[in-house]
Amino acid sequence: MIEIRNAGKRYAAEVQIGPLNIEIPKAGITSLIGPNGAGKSTTLLMIGRLLNMDEGQIRVANMDVRSTKSDDLAKILTILRQENHFITRLTVRQLVGFGRFPHSKGRLTREDEEIISKYIDFLELTELESRFLDELSGGQRQRAYVAMVLCQETEYVLLDEPLNNLDIARAVQMMDHLRRAADEFGRTIVMVLHDINFAARYSDRICVMKDGQIAAFGTVPEIMRADLLTDIFETKIEIIDGPYGPIAVY
Repeated sequence: MIEIRNAGKRYAAEVQIGPLNIEIPKAGITSLIGPNGAGKSTTLLMIGRLLNMDEGQIRVANMDVRSTKSDDLAKILTILRQENHFITRLTVRQLVGFGRFPHSKGRLTREDEEIISKYIDFLELTELESRFLDELSGGQRQRAYVAMVLCQETEYVLLDEPLNNLDIARAVQMMDHLRRAADEFGRTIVMVLHDINFAARYSDRICVMKDGQIAAFGTVPEIMRADLLTDIFETKIEIIDGPYGPIAVY
């Protein structure tokens, strides 16, 4: 479980995230949605200890993210930011192999190599594993980064806008992979998404944020309500029944 207690971040007197209070259960996919500037990425980065809190506490699997040793935290929690700055002359396999560093400290064992291959296959990158990152399409590169974080084999996986810069077909492919990872590997995936309908189609739970606060948290049917989403996004939204569940129509 991820437990957030009175966590907050102040950027200026008039810009504040929190105090946030929420418990995100183990397993499945939880999506953070909301307007731009709502505090979604800030919240994710605080959970992943890439951004310091000004107040409050966050615990992941009963570990305090502020006080836990980095080596210990890296074995239960991994995060993928929007901005990836790895040198492009890495191959796909080399990149995915970085996910084993908390376990191997750079000395890959046969078991590590097997785990690397497992996630390369899972993300359908087998034919690309010897290619350099700058030789890949945006969608292929994003799959390689996701393979890297899954290869770390942490129970908790944080993803900041994993669909960023992907077209619809590649976004669907990515969400299919993440849904399978949650189901087949028992991962707890928390991600920031901009598209309400992707969140509704693939998530177990949705956390809605607005103005630095948690406005609502619940299952897809609990969140996919016209009145709630219209208020949050300040534009008229209707909900219709789709083949895979509720769909928001603007």
